[in-house]
Amino acid sequence: MEQSHNSAGRFLVMDTSTAMLCTAVMEGAAVLAENNLLAQRGHAELLMPAVRDVLQASGTKQHELSGIIAGVGPGSYTGIRIAVAAGKSLAWSLGIPVVGISSLEMLGLGAWAQGAGLAAGDLLAAAEGREAAPATGAASAAEWVVPLMDARRGQVYTALFETAPGIMPRRLEPDGIRQMADWTASLAALWSALPPEVRPSAVTLAGDADKHAATAELLRPLLGDALRITEYAPQGAWGGLLGAARLLRGEHGDPHQLQPNYTQLTEAEVNKLQGL
Repeated sequence: MEQSHNSAGRFLVMDTSTAMLCTAVMEGAAVLAENNLLAQRGHAELLMPAVRDVLQASGTKQHELSGIIAGVGPGSYTGIRIAVAAGKSLAWSLGIPVVGISSLEMLGLGAWAQGAGLAAGDLLAAAEGREAAPATGAASAAEWVVPLMDARRGQVYTALFETAPGIMPRRLEPDGIRQMADWTASLAALWSALPPEVRPSAVTLAGDADKHAATAELLRPLLGDALRITEYAPQGAWGGLLGAARLLRGEHGDPHQLQPNYTQLTEAEVNKLQGL
């Protein structure tokens, strides 16, 4: 039976893993309101006012929420904890489910959709688990998206996803922290190992791309015009789609079990935490 987003309840989205503080309110998988605020620091002080603003903009009271969607990272060590802690607290106090989403997947989905000229509503059916019209030439329509968050010293938080019009992302490689040069070589090897007829039609590296564009360009001789390098900041609506898809399937956990995904810390981060 088709799920109507109008009866699915309202979900609050929060992500503080990057300099962009993202909030949104969903009705099912439909976006009612979002607010993406660039703030290099001060997320702890800014988050709850941002939540109040997005709730007001969507005409939603806290007690009307049916679920919480929190970005769990990876990203800023301090930033990740803010959304996770707030999500756990709200979910527990309201007695509603909470899901953690990959901040990298949120970034990647939004960057790919922007490049494809899609809005969040264009993936509504896929997020709700309803059958969408099949893409013409589905195999050739598949693309790779590689989210990039700068982790300093030539490193990036990154992952690899496959997506296409009308479907939600499919993970091909896990979230992790990698040397950009090594990661570029790994992507080249993965692409080359595929038979030509099933290779992705495009490979998008997006996020903190400007800082790593020179290394990303090493893929150009192999990929040619299929390589896209895009600077992109995360947006809450795409995290809302990812989290709503899970909540609508009944997936959620104990608020007390929600944990940040720190991945491996860089030496600089370790020294900072140790006060060195």
